[in-house]
Parts: sequence; C-alpha cells; structure tokens
Amino acid sequence: MGRIPHVPGNRMTICIITPAPARSRRGNRWTALRWARILRGLGARVVIEEEYKGRRCDLLVALHARRSFPSIERFRREHPDNPLIVVLTGTDLYGDIRTDARAQQSLEMASRLVVLQPLGMEELPEHLRGRARVIVQSAEKPQGVFTPRKDAFEVCVLGHLRPVKDPFRTALAARLLPGSS
Repeated sequence: MGRIPHVPGNRMTICIITPAPARSRRGNRWTALRWARILRGLGARVVIEEEYKGRRCDLLVALHARRSFPSIERFRREHPDNPLIVVLTGTDLYGDIRTDARAQQSLEMASRLVVLQPLGMEELPEHLRGRARVIVQSAEKPQGVFTPRKDAFEVCVLGHLRPVKDPFRTALAARLLPGSS
C-alpha cells in the first residue's frame, strides 16, 4: 500500500469509522472518541462517522472488521493507495474473523491491523500477523482520591455486557476462591 507524502503546513485528515452511533455508550464509540482526541492532539484533523460515505481523508481507521465492512470496501475501492487501518475490537477478533467472509475480506484489504491486547495476534491468520500491531487499551485515571480497602479485594466489571461477552464469568470465577477470601 502507498504512503501519504508529507506536505509541510498540511494536516492529515483521518476518518474513524465506528459502528456505534453518536451518543452511544458502547465501547467502540468510546474508543473512537478517545483515539480522535489523541490524534487531534498530534495535529491531525479527525472525523468520526458510522459509515464512510466518500469524505476526503488521508487515512481511514475502521473499528470492527465485520460491522465496518461496507465502509472498508468503499474506501479501498475509491482510494486503493491510501492507508486503511482495521481495528479488531473484540467480538470480531474472537468470532467474526473465523466464520464471516466479510470480516475476513476486511482483514485482507487493510494496510495495517490493530489488536487491543497481545494474545489477539494469535487469533489472526499467520499471513496477516506482519501487518498487525498491538495497541493496548487505556483509560484515564478517575478524578478524586481513591484509597483501596485493606480488608478486601474489590472487583468491578464494566462494559457492554451481553451474552457474547460472557457477563457472568467474574461471578463464576469468584466461586473458585477459597471461603476465607
């Protein structure tokens, strides 16, 4: 895939495609908002959209291989030499890319792939691992002062909990702890 030449004084325009709608509280929307803030801080112009509709951009970052497939396909067709990053956000990495032809095509069209934790690399077809990078998800430290309890180990499970995410895994794991815990 081609490289974008740097033109002094011109800022790169990056389109982030996320299947999560505006004002959604889903993880893909939070990832898009956080990454946009980081990229803007680095000097890029960033636009977040649910679907790529032909907007001029130098780089497309698509969150979720299967759900963003129409955008990935259109961008690749209209801009065959521009970089295209596909971010495997969870359900696509651990499910869709094994069985869904569109998700598999998204991987093949990508200039780069991003997984959000190191073991995610093992889920990728071997011939694509050289294109992949790990970007570990981060979170901002909450405001205020937190003092951990000394008499307990507290756990909080956050996320868009639904069956595919195995929402009761933490509760089931807690049953394996000794009674004294």
